[in-house]
Amino acid sequence: SNGYYWSRWDKCIYSSHDLSDMVFIDNYIFNKDVFIQYNSTVGQFVGYTELGVHNAELWNKDPNQLQQERAEVERYCKHNAEIRQSAIADKS
Repeated sequence: SNGYYWSRWDKCIYSSHDLSDMVFIDNYIFNKDVFIQYNSTVGQFVGYTELGVHNAELWNKDPNQLQQERAEVERYCKHNAEIRQSAIADKS
C-alpha cells in the first residue's frame, strides 16, 4: 500500500439502438488520477498532467497508435453492444 497505483480502464457510451452515437473512452490512471485519456469524439489523446501531456504529444504523432484507438469503437464497443442487445431481445 506504500507503492504506486497504475491502472487503465475504458468504457463505451451510447444511447441509441442503432449505436450511431457510440463513444469510446480509454483512461490511463496513476495514483487514482487520470493522466491521459483517449476519447473517440476528440479523435486523439489528451493529457491532464505534465506526464500525460508529454505522452499525448508522442502518441498523437504515432498513426498506428491512433488508428488502433479509433478502431476500438467498432471492434470493442459496437461488437459487445450488439451481443448485449441480442441477449436482451432474446429474453423478451
